[in-house]
Amino acid sequence: MTTFEKIYEVVLKIPRGRVATYGQVARMAGNPRWARVVGYALHVNPAFGLIPCHRVVNREGYVAPGFAFGGEGVQRAMLEDEGIEFQADGSINLDKFGWKA
Repeated sequence: MTTFEKIYEVVLKIPRGRVATYGQVARMAGNPRWARVVGYALHVNPAFGLIPCHRVVNREGYVAPGFAFGGEGVQRAMLEDEGIEFQADGSINLDKFGWKA
């Protein structure tokens, strides 16, 4: 299994209405130093719509400024559609909406 396949396997497990951080996905995929690799993998997601890359945010709970699948604002809208709430500063409360795998 390739590194990207390991990452996609983890991302597929993130439940609707929850988010995970790049670092969390990296750790679960086998290497805590892969956070940037997670970003690269999600940017070339071969099955957008199946692999829920929109559920991965940075360590502070912010969405990607240039979401690869539709541009700015699309990731936030997709998460809001799943019931995830954003704080006044635009971040997600990871204690409330973070995936506890």
